Amino acid sequence: VAYLGALYGVAGWVDRRASAGRAQGPLISALALGVYTTSWTFFGSVGVAALDGYRFLAIFIGPTIACALVPVLWAPLASLCRERQLGSVADLLAYRFQSRGVGAITTVLLLAGSLPYQALQLRAAVEAVAALGSAPARELIALAITALLVGFANLYGVRHLSPGSRHHGFVAVVALESLIKLVALLAVAGYVLYAVFGGFEGLGTYLARHPEAQRALTAPAHAESWLPDLFLSTAAMFLLPRTWHVAFTEGNPAGLRTATWALPLYLLLMNLTVPILLWGGQELGLAGSPEFYSLGLARASGSWLLTSLTFLGALSAAGAMIVVTTVALGSMLQTQLVLPLTGVPVGDLYGRIRWLRRTLVTCIILAGHGMYVLLEDGPPLADLGLASFVGVAQLLPGLVGVLLWSRMTAEGVKLGLALGGLAWLATPIVPMLAQAGALPSSFDWLASLGLQGDSWGFTTCFTLGINGLACVLGSLRRAPTARELTAAAVCRRGGLVEDDTGVEAASTDEFIERLAPALGAEAASSEVRRALTQLALEVGERRPEQLRALRNELEKSLSGLLGPVTARMIVDERLALDDSLRNLLSTQLRYVEQQLSALRLTGPARALEQARQFLRDVLAELPIGVCALGPDGDIALWNQAMAHATALAPDDVLGLRLAQLPMPWGGALAGFASSAELDAELNVAARTLALHRAAIASEAAQGGVVILLEDRTRERELAAQVAHQDRLASIGRFAAGVAHEIGNPLTGITSLAQNLAVEADDQDVRERLRLLLGQTQRIGGIVSALVGFARDGTTVGGRYVHVAVADIVGDAVTLVQLGRKVLIETEIEPGLTVTGDRQRLGQVLVNLLTNAADASPGGLPIRIEASSRAGGGVRLCVSDRGSGMSEDVRARALEPFFTTKAPGEGTGLGLSLTHGIVAEHGGVLALDSTSGEGTRITVELPA
Repeated sequence: VAYLGALYGVAGWVDRRASAGRAQGPLISALALGVYTTSWTFFGSVGVAALDGYRFLAIFIGPTIACALVPVLWAPLASLCRERQLGSVADLLAYRFQSRGVGAITTVLLLAGSLPYQALQLRAAVEAVAALGSAPARELIALAITALLVGFANLYGVRHLSPGSRHHGFVAVVALESLIKLVALLAVAGYVLYAVFGGFEGLGTYLARHPEAQRALTAPAHAESWLPDLFLSTAAMFLLPRTWHVAFTEGNPAGLRTATWALPLYLLLMNLTVPILLWGGQELGLAGSPEFYSLGLARASGSWLLTSLTFLGALSAAGAMIVVTTVALGSMLQTQLVLPLTGVPVGDLYGRIRWLRRTLVTCIILAGHGMYVLLEDGPPLADLGLASFVGVAQLLPGLVGVLLWSRMTAEGVKLGLALGGLAWLATPIVPMLAQAGALPSSFDWLASLGLQGDSWGFTTCFTLGINGLACVLGSLRRAPTARELTAAAVCRRGGLVEDDTGVEAASTDEFIERLAPALGAEAASSEVRRALTQLALEVGERRPEQLRALRNELEKSLSGLLGPVTARMIVDERLALDDSLRNLLSTQLRYVEQQLSALRLTGPARALEQARQFLRDVLAELPIGVCALGPDGDIALWNQAMAHATALAPDDVLGLRLAQLPMPWGGALAGFASSAELDAELNVAARTLALHRAAIASEAAQGGVVILLEDRTRERELAAQVAHQDRLASIGRFAAGVAHEIGNPLTGITSLAQNLAVEADDQDVRERLRLLLGQTQRIGGIVSALVGFARDGTTVGGRYVHVAVADIVGDAVTLVQLGRKVLIETEIEPGLTVTGDRQRLGQVLVNLLTNAADASPGGLPIRIEASSRAGGGVRLCVSDRGSGMSEDVRARALEPFFTTKAPGEGTGLGLSLTHGIVAEHGGVLALDSTSGEGTRITVELPA
């Protein structure tokens, strides 16, 4: 009780580590496969060695051969089981042959084949307790051990329902028990070697004195006895429910790779102890069956620690086998027998299935106890183990159909399993029951044939011969169904066979609605969301191809929970396929792409594929958006320009109809595709888009449509800017003419005002005339600034001229203040000049002051400063106290056509042109702005 309690603690600790994200090492998974070594190995190997010599090695060599087959047999089966969420060999056969009957017969056969083995374990554990404690109440001991195993199996073997969820603590405990078995045998062997024989030299002396000991090991080792044992143990290594469960349901690829060397090493170390234990028991003259020499030797040592360790090894050998086997069989019985007969429980699906599986596990352990009662005084432990091996070997013909022969049918497998199972019951089981007294002695018909001795070769050939012949003949009666052929293709390829038929359900919400009557609303929602997470899809998914993938993922998930046949029935009924959605061009193209990428083409085929890929890349990278619709209206092509224009990635739209696209694209593009117009213009999000449409007349895609989308927004903006610049040039020329026309009368007005000021005697009149002269001078300044800003430039002979900074600043301030009330403060260092184009430098200052005026709230001044630079040149600074710029806006402020102003209020070219003019003059423009604190722009011009 204390030992099993410690195992509970270890399992809980490992589960907590797994929940924290600490992965289980591959060596633990490999050690867990040591569950193969049961009481038969722990006790029975010494008994086999005493009777049949080195024949005991066959039971160890078989798994070593099986480990060599990991890359070609275990790995494909493990990949298939993970892909399809198949929790047992019964699930695998039921899926491959699409038959509940195959799964049911397989489950019954495995259950029947495991019960003698469970009886063997329980018998060994009871004998160990009785031998160590001299307890007469064997039945009470058996019941106590049975109750403890029921508790452990239900606590840690049935926590997770799906094969996709690992029982990390459970596997770690099985690995720990494997280690304890090995340590216990090595410890007893060490005691014998050094305490009984006095070391290797003493062992050599013993064998020299007793040559019959060595002859007893080698004499019975004949091929006719070895071959059946080798064959059965090799097959049993991956067909027994316990090893299948650990390797495929709870295992991982890394664990299988490690098992290729770790398990043979583990078995080798166990082998080394068997002769030593046999010779040690014979040397000490231990009474009783050699099968229990390990316990007798431990007691003879007088060490309570060694005796306890040996007992715990025996308990580990028995307990691990019973617990793992019953957990595996409980899952099989649930998915292959109970649920098909009773139906899926609606409501608390997970809770009811968990309690159903716990009930089944309990019943199987109790059935094993019942078999123990029948065979309590029956045959040796080794015979019970071999009888179980022959039973599970009946699955080999079906496994051939999984991996190799796609012509095999469900009828052939069912016939073969049924006849092979009956032959197995008649050959080893009935005679064993007769020998144990559970049946009349007349039922031991093998004895009447003279086969009462070593009959395992006959039993193996007889049962598998009937099974295989019936399987072949039954399969040849009719051709496989379409579903069987599809499943066979999946099993051979280890993945999903493509089917482009769409699903009637058009959304994930509809998936949940349709599954709710079969699973319950909560379970339906949970399973759909789990499948969406597994596929990395969104809850609102509507693409046909992704919905079909979701249906496939749901079938796999439900297969692990309810069994493959029940899962297929529910999915077919609730998520029916729609033949009208078959052969979508988008799906065909994706499938072809996947197949071609997996092929290694050579010669002309490779050249053709390279040309096809080149043309596809050209379409994908065209600067004009391209959308191609298949004959059924599904989107088959959506290039990068289309994705950039619509902000919809190709992976998000391929397979959809245009009307299923989000607004505004869905309605606009679908309307254009169905209209009679071949060209149209679309205004979306302040952009101008041109649409063109053409029908596809090729035989491959007849009825398809190509839509071209051209973004003309920048073209329109450039045209508007050119028109604006042309208007500015016209205004400049007009302003020059107006200035000339205004200049003449203004000169006359000025002259008359000056004359009147000299001739007038009235002081008040002279004062008013001086005011009049001031206004005429102001008019002259404005006209002069307009003429200066409008002229083409002041370059002479291709060279820049010297320009007074104060003059261009004054002109710019005058122009900016025309028509707007803005306060501009100037601080100009006297005598500053700059070499450049007066008109273009004036445009720089006008642009900067205009932007500052637009950004400044009313009443806040704008400041412009001009000073000389160290080393020559001029620094101009324009600063405002406006709202400033955010980091994102500041990063793009100098880009052409970027503006934060409302449409129609700005072109986004002011700062870009300013930056270009400054660069032309060899200067640098720096922008310093903080959101909410204003902006400062510095222009540095060279000497």
